[in-house]
Amino acid sequence: MNPDEKEDCECAPPQAETSPAGGTDREYEEPEIGNPEASRMKRAAAKHLIERYYHQLTEGCGNESCSNSWCASSVGFNRMDNNAAAVKALELYKVNAKLCDPHPSKKGTASAYLESSAHSNSASANRKMNHKDVHSVRDNFKDVNYLTEEKVYEILDICGEKEDYSPLIRVIGRVFSSAEGLVQSFRRSKPHTKEELKSLQGKDEDKDEDEKEAAACSATAMEDDSPASSSSSRLGEGSSGKNDVQKLAPDEVSVDIDAVRRVYERLLSNEKIEAAFLNALVYLSPNVECDLTYHNVYSRDPNYLNLFVIVMENSNLHSPEYLEIALPQFCKAMSKLPLAAQAKLVRLWSHYSAGQIRRMVETFQQLITYKVISNEFNSRNLVNDDDAVVGATKCLKIVYYANVLGGDLDMEHNEEEDEEPIPESSELTLQELLGEERRNKKGPRVDPVETELGIRTNDCRRPLIPFEEFVNEPLNEVLEMDKDYTFFKVETENKFSFMTCPFILNAVTKNLGLYYDNRIRMYSERRITVLYSLVQGQQLNPYLRLKVRRDHIIDDALVRLEMIAMENPADLKKQLYVEFEGEQGVDEGGVSKEFFQLVVEEIFNPDIGMFTYDERTKLFWFNASSLENEGQYTLIGIVLGLAIYNNCILDVHFPMVVYRKLMGKKGTFRDLADANPVLHQSLTELLEYEGSVEEDMMITFQISQTDLFGNPLMYDLRENGDKIPVTNENRKEFVAQYAEYMLNKSVEKQFKAFRRGFHMVTNESPLKYLFRPEEIELLICGSRNLDFLALEETTEYDGGYNRDSRIIKEFWETLHSFGEEQKRLFLQFTTGTDRAPVGGLGKLKMIIAKNGPDTDRLPTSHTCFNVLLLPEYSTKEKLRERLLKAVTYAKGFGML
Repeated sequence: MNPDEKEDCECAPPQAETSPAGGTDREYEEPEIGNPEASRMKRAAAKHLIERYYHQLTEGCGNESCSNSWCASSVGFNRMDNNAAAVKALELYKVNAKLCDPHPSKKGTASAYLESSAHSNSASANRKMNHKDVHSVRDNFKDVNYLTEEKVYEILDICGEKEDYSPLIRVIGRVFSSAEGLVQSFRRSKPHTKEELKSLQGKDEDKDEDEKEAAACSATAMEDDSPASSSSSRLGEGSSGKNDVQKLAPDEVSVDIDAVRRVYERLLSNEKIEAAFLNALVYLSPNVECDLTYHNVYSRDPNYLNLFVIVMENSNLHSPEYLEIALPQFCKAMSKLPLAAQAKLVRLWSHYSAGQIRRMVETFQQLITYKVISNEFNSRNLVNDDDAVVGATKCLKIVYYANVLGGDLDMEHNEEEDEEPIPESSELTLQELLGEERRNKKGPRVDPVETELGIRTNDCRRPLIPFEEFVNEPLNEVLEMDKDYTFFKVETENKFSFMTCPFILNAVTKNLGLYYDNRIRMYSERRITVLYSLVQGQQLNPYLRLKVRRDHIIDDALVRLEMIAMENPADLKKQLYVEFEGEQGVDEGGVSKEFFQLVVEEIFNPDIGMFTYDERTKLFWFNASSLENEGQYTLIGIVLGLAIYNNCILDVHFPMVVYRKLMGKKGTFRDLADANPVLHQSLTELLEYEGSVEEDMMITFQISQTDLFGNPLMYDLRENGDKIPVTNENRKEFVAQYAEYMLNKSVEKQFKAFRRGFHMVTNESPLKYLFRPEEIELLICGSRNLDFLALEETTEYDGGYNRDSRIIKEFWETLHSFGEEQKRLFLQFTTGTDRAPVGGLGKLKMIIAKNGPDTDRLPTSHTCFNVLLLPEYSTKEKLRERLLKAVTYAKGFGML
């Protein structure tokens, strides 16, 4: 058939089809007993033809006017599933049916597959051919448009024989720079089931052995390749077959990841070949970005995700050669993946080992660090505008959630939501009239990836690698948090906020973002109050004012807070202003600090009976037998929320399970290790006991507790628990029920009231979105590590003092010689709290100012501003004596 005829009619009979070994037609394809080599070659030719029939039945030739009734491109063709197509292909092969030649529009996909598969299938036969013929056949790899592991090794062997790797480099460059080629490469091979083989054999019992093998191989190869052959021209078309495309699990892709890893391991040791990967990625990335941004390619072909899986297996991505151009472009493209594709990558990567997750984390972290260090970011040149940093951060988010999903998850033990919604402010209608919409009215922010996956970060008890490895300190140092917070609240598409990826931020940076959020909310409430007073003619009260007596601080404070919580909870979001009756101190922050310190000391006094204190762990827990009503616990929750809201550190000592419960997770057996280590150890020994639990321990599902007065109280973990013995079979249930009672049920009433009060203040805050439970503890309690050397490094001086002044040197020598308790007293005296802020004492920014010449006066301080007023004492001994007296007996506020 001449070329003109072929263009008019894309169909041609296969009688003249020659096999790769030079066979002419099917009349001579019976096995030649005396020539096994010829038999093998003819089998390969048979497989090749059956595969072509299969593609003709499933894909078609691409010619819309095709008249071949057995071609999927012909009008009126009834589509069939993969199994039926495989069987029909064998039948068409036997009757020598018409076989279409691929239309020019299809030659980049189906024909390439067929030709390259013919080369692959006949590889073993070709090795027996003479050396000259081998090279003449195999030197031409221009038709290789996608790769398999076997094809790579075949080309590698040939190149190794000739000591010329340029053909392999060209193939890698062509395939790895083509999205279509890479998507079809390294497809996972699905084993053919016995039922499918039996079905094929039943259709043609008299087939010879060669044809059976060809059909089975064809069905397997085609079934595996069906997603690949679903080119973009076919996507979206209807299909009568239920299994037209191989169904994959949510955490599966059609690429053979192990094969990809083996190929990379073989090839990346060669520098020239490695350069081919690098150059191909530079060419590939912009096209991929365009496909994802404008062509919606993933929704049409989910296998498009394969190329990201393949590229990310390159263990050299973090090398300097990639950091300049290739990796930034690839991250930018990858960040354009739709939410469903990101979720699928998360599910896939969640099955990776900790080492593989860490490698990907290091790849993206290295790019972020490189870009941050090599650029000068500031308030005019924001890091938020750097595409490479933003893209790498978005990619890192995918790995972060894979790290969470692949870790130790607890999806079941969730705290129930409050039965009664937190009351809205009575000013809400006025806000709407004035155009002031309340922020986060729809509830707290939730990351869309979490929603898609159905998990939360707090569900993870232990990730694959520590969360700290996702924090990038150089990025935190250059991030303009005021600008970033603005982008976070505005949520514009053209401005990225790193607060949407809180895992990359350290606690100090997140705390600053929370501070801006709280302050802006305070200013908003103040403005609303002013407008409200103008409209209603009421007295202006823009602050949350608390006037208390030192000797009645609990009564005064809690009564006032209770009134506010009942009348108008929105007032709790105003800036706190505390005044001690009979004292002159003006609250610029320091008075509030002392107020919280005194309230906490009173509330957690064991004599009051609201909390119990464990001498072994030095921790407080809710008193299940407390005589106080729920309202008192609600007020304590309000105090805790106010401390966070007003950026004050509290000296409270709760086990970590309290913060987990505040974030919505119930306590479980493993939380007892922190909350009640003695009980945890006893229950652990029960679980590990090798003898008969029932006979040796004689315990039941009834436990005993003591009330406030020391009287025993019995509680059944199950109905009629005193009659149910604990055995080796049910001891896990007993332990779980015991922990459930101790951490949840016994204190349910008290904790719900406490949590409700806490949420009254923080319900509109991004607190849950930004912080993990351990970071909430740090936020409330500050750091327990007091590094006074770090404080010395960051302290500033005023009034004539400097770092080299005699009195300053003697001051630091004296302070470093203090004991732990004396250092805490100094911190309390100077800053209003004996705890270090989030990030440690190095973040405190203390100022030491000169307060006149030598005198007998004691040092004084402005706790609101962390300023120490220090006279220039004549001797070191006098300095020590005056300073110790000041910090030991300091109490109260006055005007200086």
